[in-house]
Order: sequence, then C-alpha cells, then structure tokens
Amino acid sequence: MEAILMAVIIFDFGGTSVKYGVWAQNELGQNGSFKTPATWEEMQKQLQATFTQLKSTVSDVQGVALSLPGVVDNEKGEIRGLSAIPYIHNFPIKAAFSELFDHLPIAMENDANCAALAELWLGSANDVNSAMVIALGTGVGGSVIMNHQLVRGRNLVGGEFGFMQMTPEETWSKIGTVVTAVQRYNDQSGEAAINGTELFDRADAGDELAQKEVEKFYHYNAVGLYNLISSFNPDRIILAGGVSARPDLADILIHRVTNLLKWAGLSEPTVDIQTSRFSNDANLIGAVKNFKDCYSDIDLK
Repeated sequence: MEAILMAVIIFDFGGTSVKYGVWAQNELGQNGSFKTPATWEEMQKQLQATFTQLKSTVSDVQGVALSLPGVVDNEKGEIRGLSAIPYIHNFPIKAAFSELFDHLPIAMENDANCAALAELWLGSANDVNSAMVIALGTGVGGSVIMNHQLVRGRNLVGGEFGFMQMTPEETWSKIGTVVTAVQRYNDQSGEAAINGTELFDRADAGDELAQKEVEKFYHYNAVGLYNLISSFNPDRIILAGGVSARPDLADILIHRVTNLLKWAGLSEPTVDIQTSRFSNDANLIGAVKNFKDCYSDIDLK
C-alpha cells in the first residue's frame, strides 16, 4: 500500500463501538470500528493494535485526535462526569493515551463538541451565528454554538442536554435514544433481540409494539428540542449520531416541535432542524478540527 503523508489518526469512543480513521490530504479515510470493550485493559489492547495497523499506512503521522464522552478536560488530561464507558473516567487518561500512541501529540475533546466543531468547520453550522448540535447515540450529547464559537461552559458541561429531566425518574439520555427504544422493545417482545434499523422497519410494517417505541422516541426528542428552542431560540438545530442518517428524521421532528410550540402559544420561534452533513463521521472530523486548533503549528494537508 502506498504511504500517506502528514496524517492524524482519529478515534471516536462510543458506548456501542469505537470508530476510527485517518485524516490526510484534507479528507477522512480508512474508516472502521470495533465493539467497545468491556474493560480498560481490553480497550488499551484494541486501541494499540488499531493504532499500529493505521500507522503502518502513514509515513508521517503527526498525532492522535480523540473524541470522547463525558467532561473532557484536555488541559488536565482527564475525563470527569459520567458516560456509557465508565472506566475511562477520573484518572490521567491522556498520559495513558500518550504511552499507547508512541508519545505523539494528542488532542482530546468531548464527542458532542467534536460534532459541533465539524459542523462549524465544514458543515451545517458554517453559515449561522448560533446553533445547537444534538448527538443521538447510546445517550444524548449536545453542544452550543454562539457567535460562531463553541461554548464549553464554566465547568466544561455546556450543552449536556442529555441530563435534561424528562420524567420524575429519567433523563433525556435514559429514555430518548434509539438504543433505549430497542431495549424496551426487546424486553417486551420475548423474541430474539433486534437492532435500531429493524425496529423502524418493523414499525413501518405495522408491528404495534415497534410503532409504540418509535412513537416514544420521536416524542421524547421533540420535547427535548422544544425545550431548547423555547429557551435559546437558536438559528439552527443540527442532529448528529447514527440515527441522523434517517432521511425523514428532521421533517418528523420539525412537525412535532412546531405543534408543541403552537400548543404553548409560542408563535414567534421558527424551527430550523437539519441533520449533520457527516452522519457517523461528524465526531471524527470534529476531532481533527480540535487537533488543528490545539496544534496550530502542525500544518495538516
């Protein structure tokens, strides 16, 4: 294989899978993924093996860009808060990454913030002043863009919309994702477990239980977006994460959020909801942008 010049290796940690790729010559390539390991020890082995394989194709790797869940503090080199990968929190993880990745330059950022950086840099937030990015994955992440800048917040928790209370017992992250909709369906159906795509397919085919769970998914997300629009009135909301690849998602949520605003008597807010231009690649691309911002002296081509 012909070697690639001046590249960054990228990892995007999710509760279900870890995605990876290589950024070189101003484009993302060599995309792949592996199932999120159950322990930190297993994660380190898988990361090192993948890094070694990707590095063998790159003649001049400049560093490693990381998209991670939780409160990611790049300066302190740690991840606080909570996420779907509990073992990555509350220890000097950046130092551990440095050991794994041959002491190359490393840049870490929250995954939803990475999605926002991708949209600001090359995507759907490039032409607006304010936006909110909602990352629908294993949980619900988010980020805030104001004055064309990412707002991280005083304690780096700006945009953690997933902690929004939706019921007396549950947050948006706990009940508003396709993952949780599938879990509820599987728990009730008594059949072999299905995935998110199959849930929507079954709903379209008339499966009443699937329709019930898909309806809950749309309802919880419409309520979350309604709360954000009525509170912040952003120029645009951008949906990221795997489910954002569904072509009808934005239109369905626009309709439902508009009806909620009418129900509340709010006639002024307009509803501009779009899906990410990058779908599952948004976090990878945003991690590259964060790396470029952290290491402006490195000229990536």
